Amino acid sequence: MRIGIFGTGGMADALGTQWARAGHELMVSGRSDPGPLAARLGAAAGKWRETAAFADVLLLAVPAAAIGEVLAEAGPLTGKVLVDCANDPGLTGTPVASRITTEARVVKAFNLAHVDVWRMTPPVFGGRPLSVPLCGDDPAALDAVSTLVRDIGAHPVRAGGLDRAALLEATAAFVIRLWFAGEDAQAILTPVG
Repeated sequence: MRIGIFGTGGMADALGTQWARAGHELMVSGRSDPGPLAARLGAAAGKWRETAAFADVLLLAVPAAAIGEVLAEAGPLTGKVLVDCANDPGLTGTPVASRITTEARVVKAFNLAHVDVWRMTPPVFGGRPLSVPLCGDDPAALDAVSTLVRDIGAHPVRAGGLDRAALLEATAAFVIRLWFAGEDAQAILTPVG
């Protein structure tokens, strides 16, 4: 698969590294110089529009506040799968994914775990692969992102349409605050069986 990565930070690096290992072809764009990350990933570096034109799937791994600017510079994304992994630290009440005004097929994913989890090969806890909730409206886009989830050794979970992305972001805000407070966020969920 041809994957474009918008961003050069931790999430771009962690997920890009996993997908490069899985044999995907990558191109990176960033607000800072994408060259160093591209070199580490064995990827090409490009401008926003070049990366958008190159990719079948785009990972949107920039801060929530920069999304509008980045997408404007990327140009039309008609038919592209756009994976939104951002969380809005301002908790505006409007999910990041629903503020993305584009003709791309948006899938909300990869926002519930710390960047270091995405560096694990594979991300397995207590013998169970990490489950990655996906919210999106396009079945083919969900299939593509499910493949990328499996390629890092995790388990894709279809969690509903894009209208449920707000719940996914709220869950992230809730559990991340628990983790930072030193609590075991997994312990709040009743085990199955």
